[in-house]
This record gives sequence, structure tokens and C-alpha cells, in this order.
Amino acid sequence: MFDSRQIMSPHDSIFFAIKSEKNNGHQYISELYEKGIRHFIIEENVAENKYPLATFFKVENTIQSLQGIAGKHRQNFSYPIIGITGSNGKTIVKEWLYQLLKDDFKIVRSPQSYNSQIGVPISVWQMNENHNLGIFEAGVSRRGEMKKIAPIIACDFGIFTSLGTAHDAGFSDLEEKAKEKSGLFYQAKKIIYRKDIKEVDECVSNLNARAITWSFSLDSNLSIKKIQERKDGKYGANIQASYQSQLQSGSDLKSDPDLAKTIEINIPFSDEVSCYNAIICWLALLEMNIPNEEINKRMQGLEIVAMRLELKKGINQTTLINDTYNLDLTSLQSSLRFMESQAGNKNKTLIISDILQHDLNNESTYQTIADWVNNDFNINRIIGVGKEIVSLDYLLHKNVKRYFYKTTDSFLEDLQNLTFKDEIILVKGARDFRFERVVSRLEQQAHRTVLEVNFNALKNNLNTYKDALKPETKIMVMVKASAYGTGAAKVAKLLETEGVDYMTVAYIDEGVELREAGVNTPILVLNPEPSGFEAMLRNNLEPEIYSLQQLKQFYDFIENHNIGKKQEIPIHLKLDTGMRRLGFEEKDLMALILFLQNKKAILIKSIFSHLAGSDAAEHDDFTKQQILRFERMHKRISEALRIKPIRHILNSAGISRFPDYQFDMVRLGIGLYGIETSENMQGKLNVISTLKASISQIKTLNAGESVGYNRGGKVFKPTKIATVSIGYADGLSRAAGYGKYSLLVRGQKAKTIGVICMDMCMIDISNIPTARVGDEVIVYGENPRIEELATCMNTIPYEVLTSISDRVKRVYVLD
Repeated sequence: MFDSRQIMSPHDSIFFAIKSEKNNGHQYISELYEKGIRHFIIEENVAENKYPLATFFKVENTIQSLQGIAGKHRQNFSYPIIGITGSNGKTIVKEWLYQLLKDDFKIVRSPQSYNSQIGVPISVWQMNENHNLGIFEAGVSRRGEMKKIAPIIACDFGIFTSLGTAHDAGFSDLEEKAKEKSGLFYQAKKIIYRKDIKEVDECVSNLNARAITWSFSLDSNLSIKKIQERKDGKYGANIQASYQSQLQSGSDLKSDPDLAKTIEINIPFSDEVSCYNAIICWLALLEMNIPNEEINKRMQGLEIVAMRLELKKGINQTTLINDTYNLDLTSLQSSLRFMESQAGNKNKTLIISDILQHDLNNESTYQTIADWVNNDFNINRIIGVGKEIVSLDYLLHKNVKRYFYKTTDSFLEDLQNLTFKDEIILVKGARDFRFERVVSRLEQQAHRTVLEVNFNALKNNLNTYKDALKPETKIMVMVKASAYGTGAAKVAKLLETEGVDYMTVAYIDEGVELREAGVNTPILVLNPEPSGFEAMLRNNLEPEIYSLQQLKQFYDFIENHNIGKKQEIPIHLKLDTGMRRLGFEEKDLMALILFLQNKKAILIKSIFSHLAGSDAAEHDDFTKQQILRFERMHKRISEALRIKPIRHILNSAGISRFPDYQFDMVRLGIGLYGIETSENMQGKLNVISTLKASISQIKTLNAGESVGYNRGGKVFKPTKIATVSIGYADGLSRAAGYGKYSLLVRGQKAKTIGVICMDMCMIDISNIPTARVGDEVIVYGENPRIEELATCMNTIPYEVLTSISDRVKRVYVLD
């Protein structure tokens, strides 16, 4: 293990004390020793006499040690390994290959998206003698990383899925990126890739491996002829191609039918990305000599790979975690950790199926699960489905409620007799049990429009800003206005697990909500009102103090309630250095200092100010004047009161544009939520919010007809329109109507037509013939971007984010 928060079985664990720019695993050794860990791999000196029962192995680099041990473990096995890399599609291709081959092989594969410098060795560590095929993915974000993990995978069969702009910052160009990624195949005997990606083709041609290619041209093993709607009337795509196992130099596939044969497959997906991923899997199975008739049969059974768990509202005030992606011990452990981080004071229910892995020892597997339920996660209730899961009955503590069913159908029939209320529920099942039906029954039946919040993107943005900070600089994150519309409680709990130092809300009730959700991180309240002082202190919230009048009100309150006699009450002084909203001015400092002298009940935790124009170069001189004024005012207060409070002035734009003025702490706001506030962050931040609706109905209007109020959407030719389940009551402004904005349907933009109604809007889908009722519609996300909608509304992204109404369901996803 390498994460001190993720202790499962201390007596069986060994802790790798990994060092990074912002963290150091060695500082957790004492805590872990107290929790029962006895084996440590370290790279710094440790006072071993403090830990008499521990064994320490000192190495030069703990990550390299982890990789080296996994590499040695890999050498114990000689069965075939498929190694997958690429900019996108790695996890989908891996999971689809598993679906397509699981009846032929006993497969070990990367859990979820474990493809990093740490994820790869953890994945390979799963290998044992019960497997006969491995499928592992590898990702890199900068030069020199692949050579460290490629020997751990040591693949015989390589797959290069795609080459795109993901992680561009770590490479000078696509050629360099392709070369780095193709390093995975240093000993591969054959490699599948798309031949018309020239950078990949050039790299692979220099390797000592047989190229197995696909493309839309003729000079490849699998030449794609046509992608069209399925001919059998079912939803999905029909893909036709000519296939030749061995390419001969100079051969002309088109003119020699004996060399190439025409084949086809049908898949239950129609989007371009899914088609391309299916083609890769198709070619892999052909190369494994599986008849195309059998491949086509299996392809039609491909299932959506829900690569991310979803956190959503359930019935009767429950919180529902949908993680029916797959079920193995590694992913179960990860899901239980996430459940623990989100549970707060709620009871915990685990709904789980049999674990369908050929290579597992069932007795030890279910003993491990029982240990997690009984001890590590303190699950209150378990509902098991399957023939084997019932073995838990004899392993669980008496206080754990348990129910067992042989099939999902029998569980669903009895669901009405079970009570689910005010608890957190993790649904985790093998695919064969179709637990999506369980999720459908348990989730709150709400408006079909949802705001999807990507926790992986949120963590990426946080780490991007952390990378720009000095190791000693603290970080305060803004979670006011319901975390900019994304949902404060869920976001704050994730940020707490990521180790942020402070959180900030606008009003006291926002802070109380976080405390009630189980958030323990220090919280600053920007606008504390006197009527809420009692609730603020009762919930350990810390006020911003911006005027002498307000300070006197607050001090009188703590004196009258005898609060300050037991402990110092933390406050944060706000200085007005140029924003001209709230804060002490320089002329106020003498009176402030005189009042605070000898006020032992008050602890000045921080002194801060707010930059007015840090995102615009035209205001740089003013920004620097603000910083100088802040330093001068802070110094005067600190020296007069003989204190050393935390100093902070930089916001999101300031962090990237004025790195020399980080002081003791920075405040991260809109940048955390994926909105680029300066050119310095261009391309480094991920979109975290995607607003989604769906098509409710499709109609064809004749020339001269209209749609919507006041006949606002008139057409002058036959026009196909779709009514979409989002309106201005959801947050889509009326300013987006009359064709001024476009929504995304099946990867294509469709302009609004007529007015935006309260609960719905209409779009022109005449150029999207494949659109169907129920299709997902993207309002904003990766494409179109929220900035486009903000421009259309003549406002800023902040307003768009915070205007999404409460009736829009928030769904949280995590890889």
C-alpha cells in the first residue's frame, strides 16, 4: 500500500513511503504503526527505535522499488500479455477485450484505469498461476515515463488505440508523444494500430514487431469500407471491411480478391469513438484466429463500459453509489473507500453479487470481504445476490444485518419489503447480475436533466494548481454557492480526502451544511451575520472580519456568552487593498490594532486581501500595487500585535500569473472548477461539469409552420425538430433561443429554434438523421464549452455555473 488512508489488513500490508512535490509518505509512518502496519519501504532515515516491532527496508526511490518488485513478479509468468496505450480508449478497449475473450481465457487485467507509474505495478501484482492471459493498459504524461513501466508489463501483443491532445503539456509535439507511448512495445512481437495516423505508423515501423493495421485506406490488414446503421433494424452500427491477415509488399488488395475478403460486424453503438474502439477489438480477435462469424456474434453483445462510479440521490434521502462497472477485490476495495469518504454519519449498506473470477480462492476471497465489512468499513447492512455470496453469512459479525438472494430477480421482487432511508448505499455487482436494474429502482426518480460532475477532473485541476505552488504553501478552496453549482457537500468531502488546508463559504448556513455532511476541514465564512454567530461557533466555523464595527459585534457576542474564556476564537482579517468592497483600509489600522491589543479571546488566524484584476495583463501594475499595500498593512498589524498569521492574497488567476506572491496560502476558486482564468493555464485544466438533457420528442414541420410560444420558431422548408428536456427554469437562459446557441446531439451541433421555454427547448436536427427519442443532449461540457453559453448569455461562466437550478439532478462520477 502507498496511501495512508487506505489501510485494509494491517498485518498483511507493506507501506511504500512515496515522496512527491506536495506530500511525503514518511510523515505517516507513526500513524500507520499505531494502526498495525509493521513493514515499511522507505527512502529517508527513520527513528527506528520508536517502532520496535517494525521492519524497515531503505531504498533510493520508493516508486522505483515498487516498480522493480512488480517487474520481478511479472517474470514469474510466461502466458501472453496484451499491452494497451494511446491517448484515448485504453480502458474501453481493455474492458471490451475482456468481455469478448472471458469465455476463452482466465484473464487478469488492470483494475479500472490503473495505468500510471503506480497503477501499472499494482495491476501487474495481481498476476498469478491461475491466469492464462493478461491485459494491461499504460499511460504516460511526460517524456521518460514509459521506459519505467514498459518492462513491468513486458507485453507480447501491443495495441496503440489513438493519438490525440490529452497530456500535450508533457510533450513538444505529437511525434514525440507517439515515440514515448510506442516504447511500451519494445519487446512485442505484434502491434495493432491505425495506419493512417502517420506519427504512430512511423514509430511502429521502426520497431522489431509485425504491424497489424487498420485504416480507411487499402494498405492495411483491415481496410474499413463502410460504417452505417445496422441493416437488421436494431440500434447500432454495421461496419464493413476487407481483411487480409498477411500484407505482401506491393500487393494491391483492391484488385486481388484472393488476398482480401469482405467481412462485417454489427455493434450496439453508433458513435464514432465506439466504432473505432470496436474495430481495434475486431482486429485483435481476427489476429487470434477467432472466426468472424463468432466475432460478430460476440460483438453484438458488447456492453457499455461505465468506467466511472456514479454518486447520486436515492429514494428516501439516501445517497446511492452506482458502481456496477465490474466486481473484483481491487475495485470493491476502492469503492468501499469512496463510500467511507462520503458516508459522514449515515449508515452504510452494501449490495453485492457473487465475484465471478475463475482465478480466485472463494474461501479466502469472502473472508477478505467479511473482514472489510466487519472491521475496516463497519458496514451496517449487506445484501448479497448469487449462489456463493451466502458464505458471508457465517463470517459476518452479529450486528451486521444481512439478506441473501439467489438471483437479482428474486431480490427485486422482495425490494418493497426492505427499508432504505437516510443511508448511503453502494451497489457493486458482476455484469452477469445486471445490477443496473437495482440502481434504477433505488435512485430518486427526478428530472431527466442532470449536471454530471467529474471528480477525476476536479482532482486533476486541484493537482495542476498544487504543482504550481511551493511545497510549503497551503491551499484554500472555494466551495461557496454550492461549490459553484456542483454541490458543496459532495465536492467538499472529496477535497477533504485530497488534503486541502482550508475551505471557504459565503454564508454561515453553507458552512453548517458541510459540518452536518461530516466535513472536518477548517472553514472560513466570508459574510458572517450577527444572527448566526452562535451557529457559526457551535459548528467550528471561522469568520472573516472586515470592519471595526463587525469586530466589536463579534467580540461582544463571545464575551457575553463566555466563549472566549475556554479557548481562543479564530478570526480572519480582510484588508481592502483596492477591490473597494469589504475590508479594513489603511486609515483603519490604528483603531483595529488598539482594539485587538490584549484581546486574548481572539486568535488572528490569517490576514488576507482580494485582487481586483489578477486575470488581465492590463491591470498588472494595479495588482502589484495591491500586493505592496497588502504587505505593508500586514506588516504593520503583525509587528504591532507580535503575531505571525497566515498571509494570502492570490486567487486562481493570481496563482498562475503571480507565483512570487504565494505568501503562506493561496485561494483556489473558479480554476478548480475547470474555468481557465489566464493563458498560463491554457489546456491544463479539465472540464468538470457537463449539463445533459435528452430528446423528449421528434417532429417534422412543413414550410410555413412554427414551434413554440408566439410562433417564434418559424420554418421556411421541411424541418426536423427535437424537443429537449431543459428550459430556463433549469438554467438555460432565454437568451440562448432563436438559434443563438447550439446543443450537441450525437456529436453534432443543433441550433435552438424559437424561444427557450420554462421546462424545455427545441432544436433543429435536420442535419442529424440518426437522432432518436431518448438521445443524450449536451448543453455544455467538453463541447460546447460553458464559455460559449456564457458569451451567448452576455455574462461570465461563474453565473452560468451557479444558475443551474436545484431540480437538476447532480450526478458525481469517478474513475
